[in-house]
Amino acid sequence: MARYTGYKRPKNTRKALAELFRYMGYHKWMLLLVAVLVLISTGASVTGTYLLKPVINRFILPGDIRGLIMALAGMGIMYFCGALSTFFYNRLMVKTSQKVVGDIRRDLFVHVQRLPLKYFDSHTHGEMMSRFTNDVDTVQEALNNSFTMVIQSSLTLVGTVVMLLVLNVRMSLIVIVFLCLMFWFIKWNGKRSKEYYNRQQAELAGINGFVEEMVAGQKVEKIFNHEEEDMKIFKKRNEALRKASTKALAYSGMMVPSIVSLSYANYAISACAGGLLAIAGLMDLGSLAAYLVYVRQSAMPLNQFTQQVNFILSALAGAERIFEMMHEEPEVDEGTVTLVNVREMEGNICSENYPEYTGSTHLMECPEYTGKYAWKDGKTGALTPLRGDVRFENVTFGYVPGKTVLSGISLYAKPGQKIAFVGSTGAGKTTIINLINRFYEIQGGKITYDGIDVRRIRKDDLRRSLGMVIQDTHLFTGTIADNIRYGRLDATDEEVREAARLANADSFIRRLPKGYDTMLYSDGSNLSQGQRQLLAIARAAVAHPPVLILDEATSSIDTRTERLIEKGMDAIMEGRTVFVIAHRLSTVRNSQAIMVLEHGQIIERGNHEELLEQKGRYYQLYTGMYELE
Repeated sequence: MARYTGYKRPKNTRKALAELFRYMGYHKWMLLLVAVLVLISTGASVTGTYLLKPVINRFILPGDIRGLIMALAGMGIMYFCGALSTFFYNRLMVKTSQKVVGDIRRDLFVHVQRLPLKYFDSHTHGEMMSRFTNDVDTVQEALNNSFTMVIQSSLTLVGTVVMLLVLNVRMSLIVIVFLCLMFWFIKWNGKRSKEYYNRQQAELAGINGFVEEMVAGQKVEKIFNHEEEDMKIFKKRNEALRKASTKALAYSGMMVPSIVSLSYANYAISACAGGLLAIAGLMDLGSLAAYLVYVRQSAMPLNQFTQQVNFILSALAGAERIFEMMHEEPEVDEGTVTLVNVREMEGNICSENYPEYTGSTHLMECPEYTGKYAWKDGKTGALTPLRGDVRFENVTFGYVPGKTVLSGISLYAKPGQKIAFVGSTGAGKTTIINLINRFYEIQGGKITYDGIDVRRIRKDDLRRSLGMVIQDTHLFTGTIADNIRYGRLDATDEEVREAARLANADSFIRRLPKGYDTMLYSDGSNLSQGQRQLLAIARAAVAHPPVLILDEATSSIDTRTERLIEKGMDAIMEGRTVFVIAHRLSTVRNSQAIMVLEHGQIIERGNHEELLEQKGRYYQLYTGMYELE
């Protein structure tokens, strides 16, 4: 049944087809074999019907039994070859389509991994997930069935019309008129169906969203006795969906009966006209029999073709959305400085092999993990010890052109210092952290890390040198040990346990039924917020990062848990450069430097005592005269 499936049509059909054919081209020999088998299958079907003419005229009417048996055997072999071809091309097309879709899904995932963070900021998770699910599934369905069906239906329709013209040109005019009527009706009906299916999809999306919202907000609904009002809204939406669905199904359900009725009328008129021609001696009986079978077959490929074209257009719309995502500009990384493991060597080993190593202590690059790192210049090979010296020099930044978030920010964090940022929401605290990670590129100024411009450092290596604990902890499906090891994949079991002890997480982990082997699902929903945060700290601790970033890591937990977490954080902050963002000023009192931000600028800086003496914004925040929010 030809019906509109609710998907939008592609904006640029030719471009979407070209992209899809590029992936199909990787398996061109398989597809060529499929095309040959489709041609054999269609040829057997069309030719088999035409053979009725000689069978009737040469063998049945003259009574040639031996010749009839031979002819029927030949037709049987031909139909068997056609059926065998159909079986094999279906199997081959399924196998090929899975390979094509697998290639698309793999490339899409690889490309998504390379997209900049700003892309994820401007697109919802549901929107991106629909590319991997709905859109890929639609392309897969079209490749499995629709492409071969369209080719076969087209060949069958063309072959049928040609054979009708070969058998009798004058009679064929009747069939052509009816085929035109069928085509017009399918087009008109499809247009009406599309209109109501669009409306149905919109109403369905609305009612699904409303139900999801109500289920999620059941507690609030019951507290305020809003059940009756919500039921009225639901009934109104449900009735709108019912009306749209009724119209959509009424039009789509009209398709098959109408086409069948037109094909019956076509057959009846053709049979009457053919019978009169046969009586008048203008048409032989064999031609009439073959002709009437072709007439009965003519409506089916047209209906199949129209239906499958709708599915293909829907699949191309999905493919277009997939390829649009693939063509998004990936994150640019021109860094040549990399992070390497090093070992300290004593004594003067300066020689022609190691001219860069001079003095009493030297750094030697080594493949194994030592807990010590250095920056290696990709051009000169020179090693710079990783110390954690981070500096901002007159940095200007905005997420969108024309709107500045940070203006002329200058600050420095010496190795081992704890730097805190405080200020109202939107002041630019988290933005500074994002720029250290190079999640975004600055528009002016310079950020250096151990004297090296961060734009010269390869992004993967830069981020590997930074440990980060954020407010919204994300845990992955897997064991607790796996989630801690996410900070450094080659960490041993003992190092994982040591990191947990350092973060004050070991005690609660051991109380779990399977300890470190306890499986976590749904972002660690079986743990409390504080426990999830302790795991995040342990994850950062196992990486042994020289620079640690704490972005409001304790803002959504109770005071008792906060003290436990702070003990864990204090342990991993020792000897490291630390950047802290906190709403609770008690967590930043022991910072060597506190930066007070407002509207993207540092308005005050100093340690806790110095800022209190200034009696400015920090003093107001600390004494409660001014709220952070």
